[in-house]
Amino acid sequence: MTQYLVKPRRPQSRGQSWESEINARVHSLLKQLNKIYGTQKLILKASKLDAVNLMNSNRVEDKVLALQKLLEENPTITRIPTTQEIPSILNRLEELASEHHVRQAAEDNLQQQIQKKMAEKYDEYVRDIKMQILKEYNHTSENAGTLKKLGKLEKMERTGLNRSALEVLRPASMEEVIGQEKAVKSLIARLNTPFPQHILLYGPPGVGKTTCARLALDMVKGKQGSIFKEDAPFVEVDGTTLRWDPRESTNPLLGSVHDPIYQGAKKELAEEGIPEPKPGLVSDAHGGILFIDEIGDMDPLLQNKLLKVLEDKRVFFESSYYDPQDKSIPQYIKQMFEQGVPADFVLIGATTRSQEEINPAFRSRCMEIFFEPLAPNGIKSIVSRSADKLNLEIEAGVTELISDYTIDGRGANKLLVGAYDYALNELPDQNNQRIRVTCQHVYETIQNSRIYSHQTSKTYQGLEVGKVFGLGAFGYLGTLIELEAIAFPAEREGEGQIRFNDTAGTMAKDSVFNAASVFRKEIGENLSNYDIHINIIGGGKVDGPSAGAAIYLTILSAVKQLPVWQDVAITGEISIQGRVKPVGAIYEKIYGARQAGIRKLIIPYDNLQDVPVGIRGMEIIPIKYIYEANSHIFEQASCQSR
Repeated sequence: MTQYLVKPRRPQSRGQSWESEINARVHSLLKQLNKIYGTQKLILKASKLDAVNLMNSNRVEDKVLALQKLLEENPTITRIPTTQEIPSILNRLEELASEHHVRQAAEDNLQQQIQKKMAEKYDEYVRDIKMQILKEYNHTSENAGTLKKLGKLEKMERTGLNRSALEVLRPASMEEVIGQEKAVKSLIARLNTPFPQHILLYGPPGVGKTTCARLALDMVKGKQGSIFKEDAPFVEVDGTTLRWDPRESTNPLLGSVHDPIYQGAKKELAEEGIPEPKPGLVSDAHGGILFIDEIGDMDPLLQNKLLKVLEDKRVFFESSYYDPQDKSIPQYIKQMFEQGVPADFVLIGATTRSQEEINPAFRSRCMEIFFEPLAPNGIKSIVSRSADKLNLEIEAGVTELISDYTIDGRGANKLLVGAYDYALNELPDQNNQRIRVTCQHVYETIQNSRIYSHQTSKTYQGLEVGKVFGLGAFGYLGTLIELEAIAFPAEREGEGQIRFNDTAGTMAKDSVFNAASVFRKEIGENLSNYDIHINIIGGGKVDGPSAGAAIYLTILSAVKQLPVWQDVAITGEISIQGRVKPVGAIYEKIYGARQAGIRKLIIPYDNLQDVPVGIRGMEIIPIKYIYEANSHIFEQASCQSR
């Protein structure tokens, strides 16, 4: 319904002038516009429509033109109305003013409703935020049962055992690492360079591979020229615990993706159907070292995946739930899927396996460093140092006894700690007394732990007929092979027999036949004229032909009754021409011979380049032909080649 801004006009009296009526109507219209827009908005609008001067004019025609511009909102109207046109123009303008009033009233009412709703919604929004905050702080699912379990956990936190003795005795610096000087020097050199390479550490268990790797990083990080910063991480994991999951739902080494349905991403992501990548240990090790113990026992498929990470220096994630066009995906997740996660680290893998058992692809990418079994003197040093740490008094002979039963530092400390436990529990009063460990305590530990000496054969500075020491190797350990033989004239000439251990293996038996041919060639006699029994003391299979030279010398000693020095050993394959051929594992065999107390070791000449530098306390004799060994192994070289 139309609402008028001005009162209906009454019929004019005959005395009222036309000009007064027009001025009144113009003034009323201007007053109503001022009420609709407000003074400031009206002036601003008049300024835009070029009507300010017209509004302030004393001429009624100018004011009518100004009203035309304002109500019709048309700045192009410039013609001043005539006196005859003004009444009709004012009638039209009054109708426009009425429409403006109605529209403005409706807009004001709508604006009020909007403001009211906004205020209500704002109050609801603030109330919801308050409730959410209160819920986060106050909401709990605690009950008597959960509080009881919490109390149990807190009690467990307050109750704990002391550190184990082996933790206390673990080397805390490189100066405490015994017997691995070469390996430690090589390890530090490989890390303290602008271009470090991945590393494989070989060696028996308990010789300090993990400890040396950790200490080496501490020594090189932060140094000038080193790529490792002060905060470089050292991430350690056991390869035997890492397995490849074909579903790729979990992978602690490389990382995995938690899909919103099956693996359960975070609630806020799962509700939006967004997969959540979880970085693994390779990303945790970024900028530092990833140490994998027993790397040779890792799943082969997982090894191949790790090789890919070593090449790319980052990990890539995939998921069928990832939609690159989804704008609700957080930027960090989008970057992880599209660019991967950095994984630039130095891999140090440790293993007790042999080189041949390690993935060739790993070996081709890694520098290889070998840790040695500890010599008896090294074991003695470790026992003495550990006794000082535990404030023990040890009886004379304890260090020598322990060195006879172990070749690694961890094993030595285990024996010492076991003996310490026996000695401690023998004291009636354990307070303020220095504990004394005796050889008897060590023997009790050895017997109850079923520990056996790794060297069953003992050397001495004496002579025996028909007994020669050969050398074998198993893993990283070299051991003596004690060969003995006895010879009798055959009951019938030419019908003698040679008996050899059935468990020795086919290669060792072939070596016996080779030795028989060489004996006939060198000595000029046929072994068929003798009954000969050859025995490997301790039995077992001799894997390989490296005992051939020792078998020949054993037969020669038994047949010719030549005394053999019992602190000399020999290794090498013998050919039917009498040549001594090179053998494998020469380093381990040299080490085993030195540990067993061998004074002189005879090796194939072609193995001379395999002899490590700095061997002390043992003479190394290289030979090309077997007869060259006679002067070194027999008391008198009475048996010469023809």
